[in-house]
Amino acid sequence: MAKGHDKITPDGKALMEQIAELAKLQVRIGYQAGEEVDESGVDMLDIAMWNELGTSRSPSRPFLRRSVDNNREVIEKFCKAQLKTLVKGATAKQVLNAIGSAQKGIIQETISKSKDWAAENAPGTIKRKGSDQPLVDMGRLVQSANYVIAPKGGD
Repeated sequence: MAKGHDKITPDGKALMEQIAELAKLQVRIGYQAGEEVDESGVDMLDIAMWNELGTSRSPSRPFLRRSVDNNREVIEKFCKAQLKTLVKGATAKQVLNAIGSAQKGIIQETISKSKDWAAENAPGTIKRKGSDQPLVDMGRLVQSANYVIAPKGGD
C-alpha cells in the first residue's frame, strides 16, 4: 500500500501566508514621535513620556503601564480571540488593527477614568485647567493615543 501525502488546502495555504505576514509585523500602541503636537508645538510623545515617568516638577502618572497591568486578562483574552479570527480568514493586518484599536481604547479609558494617582494636581494647575483630574486638560493626551502597524525591528 502506498503512503499517502497530506496536501495543504487553499485555506491552509492562506492561513500559513498570514502567519508568515504576522511574523514580520508588529503593532505599536501609544504615541509615535512626530505624529501629533500640542497647541504650543510640543510632541505628544514627549508629553506622554513626562506624564508616564514624571519630571522634576511633576509626579509620575504611569497611565500606559496601568492600562496594561490593570487589563492584562482582558488583553490576553482579546488577543486569543484574534488568533481565532485569523484561522477563520482574517488577515494579519486586520488582526493587528483590531488589537491596536482595542488597546488604544484601553489607554484612553485609563487616562479618562483614573483618579487615584499618587499625587493630586497642584493648586495652580487646578486653577489653570479648571479641573482637578490629572492627565486631562484639553483632551489632547486622550485624543493622541494611537497605534501603527510597522515591520518588526524597524524604527
